[in-house]
Amino acid sequence: MAFSSGNSAGPMADINVTPLVDVMLVLLIIFIITAPMMSHKVQVDLPQANLIQDPDSAEKRANPITIAVTEDGSLYWNDEPITKESMEARFATEAQKTPQPPLNLRGDRTTKMRVINEVAKIAQGQGMLDIGFVATKEQGQ
Repeated sequence: MAFSSGNSAGPMADINVTPLVDVMLVLLIIFIITAPMMSHKVQVDLPQANLIQDPDSAEKRANPITIAVTEDGSLYWNDEPITKESMEARFATEAQKTPQPPLNLRGDRTTKMRVINEVAKIAQGQGMLDIGFVATKEQGQ
C-alpha cells in the first residue's frame, strides 16, 4: 500500500499492478514455449469404433449360468440342486459351447469363502473363462 505525502486525508489504496503484469508476462512466455510441444509429431491412424449393435449378437449371446452356494455347502445350478461331481461335468460341456456362457457365483452372507473358491477353481479347471461374483447392495446405502 502506498502512502501519499502531502495534505491528503488518508492513505492511498491503489493496487500495485506491476507484479501482476510480471506474472502474466512470465505465464505468456511459458505458454508460447510449450504450445508447439503439445502438438503430436507422429501421426497414428486410430481405428474407428463401431457403436452400432448387431441385433444378431443378442441372439448369439448365451444365458448366464448361476451357481448358488448356501451356508451348509449345498449347490444349485440355476436354482436346481446339483452335486459337485455333476457340476464338474456340466462345466466341461458348457465350456465347449461357442459363445461360452458367463458364470455367476452367488453365496449366502454366512457362506464360507473357501466353498465359493472351490467352485470357482472347479469351473476354471474345466475351462470356464467368464466367472463373476454376485452381490447385492445393502439397503440404505
